[in-house]
Amino acid sequence: MKGRCLALAGAATLLSGCMPADVRPPASATVVAPAAWRDGVAVAGSIAPDWWRAFGDPVLDRLIEDARARNTDILVAAARVQEAQADIRTARSAMLPAVDAVGAGQYARAPGVSGLATSKALQPELQASWQVDLFGRLSRLTDAARLRYVASQADRDAMALSVAAQVVQGYIGLLALDAQLFVSRETVTSRKEALRLATDQASVGYISQFELTQAQSEYQAVEQAIPQIRLALSAQENALRRLVGDLPGPVARHRSLIDFPVPAVPATLPSDLLRRRPDIASAELAIAAADARLAADRTAFLPQVALSASLGQLLVNASDYDPVTIWSLGGSILAPIFSGGRLTAQVATATAQRDQAAFAYRGAALAAFEEVETALTGVLRYAEQIDRLHNRRTILKRSVALATDRYQGGYAAYIEQLDAQRNLYATELDAISVRQRQLENIITLYRALGGGWSGGQTRGR
Repeated sequence: MKGRCLALAGAATLLSGCMPADVRPPASATVVAPAAWRDGVAVAGSIAPDWWRAFGDPVLDRLIEDARARNTDILVAAARVQEAQADIRTARSAMLPAVDAVGAGQYARAPGVSGLATSKALQPELQASWQVDLFGRLSRLTDAARLRYVASQADRDAMALSVAAQVVQGYIGLLALDAQLFVSRETVTSRKEALRLATDQASVGYISQFELTQAQSEYQAVEQAIPQIRLALSAQENALRRLVGDLPGPVARHRSLIDFPVPAVPATLPSDLLRRRPDIASAELAIAAADARLAADRTAFLPQVALSASLGQLLVNASDYDPVTIWSLGGSILAPIFSGGRLTAQVATATAQRDQAAFAYRGAALAAFEEVETALTGVLRYAEQIDRLHNRRTILKRSVALATDRYQGGYAAYIEQLDAQRNLYATELDAISVRQRQLENIITLYRALGGGWSGGQTRGR
């Protein structure tokens, strides 16, 4: 027995020399975090997992809760988690013995010594087989399945974060359209009154027909914008309800865009970013899973040991069905000698897949740094735009008042007043648009920084 064990060990050592070398991931796939963000921004605290509650909007809170429970993309990601969990059980089962119940029966009629004879036989049996994980191939496959399971949890969390950000941005877009509709209706009211006065003055020849048509055109232009905004509102509501897993319909609002707060910029160091994003965690786990699969494929060059056993009874009519106990014990060793390059190709494939995972991780990390840097820059630039638009709006309101006074005093043409009104209306819409983009940029930053996610959030489930 000792000699057989030594022979097996010697064969394993000999075959291990035929294994391809363990190649590490390419150095070009590594990522070094920057020392600091390019645009320094005043920071305040870390991100809470329920970061959207900082807006203090109960309608928005309810929309996100509904989305996390009913959004189809999140549900699909959750189903993939269940699939990956089942894959773990499948991989673990390969390390345990398999026991099968087998029943065989026979009814035959054949020529015998005294003529045709009928025989009956029944053979119930239990069969067991077990593949010994001598070199860790099965355990590595189990590790790969477990890592893919954890990665699927991170993917689910990344999807939940993305959907929450989309809901907040969709809600902000809805408030922005509300603001555009309000400004347009107010402008229509003022333009309607201006058109009435222009019509009266044109009838007595105080202004030209050209100036009257200009007033009519400006009124119609703003009037035309209202159904366009109402159409966009309906489409935005329907899209938002689809995000939360509902049928098309209206969406309640709790506050206006101007009252919607701009949350503080969260604090996160560049070196911490790679540990706070679920998509990067998933990419990192994919590398580890691919490494485990590669290690399992390398063990295919080593012998595989399998044990088998059976226990049963034989019942035949020749012995009046007196049961006879039957059993067997056996084992086998499979040692690859020649496979036409199949095993080597499998290792090469697994190596390439691991390298793909490594480069995918690098791509995800670079995209994360880009997103944060761009959003941080946006925090500064949108604040500057808001200040300048506020100043411009103040100036244009005064310009409209001055143009109106000059026109009524007979010092300026009516077209001058129209130009001032047109510029003010365009600036009001620009201010709404920039405010919307400012809030959306903050949401993008929260998502890019991981939305309060941590690795323990995934691994602890």
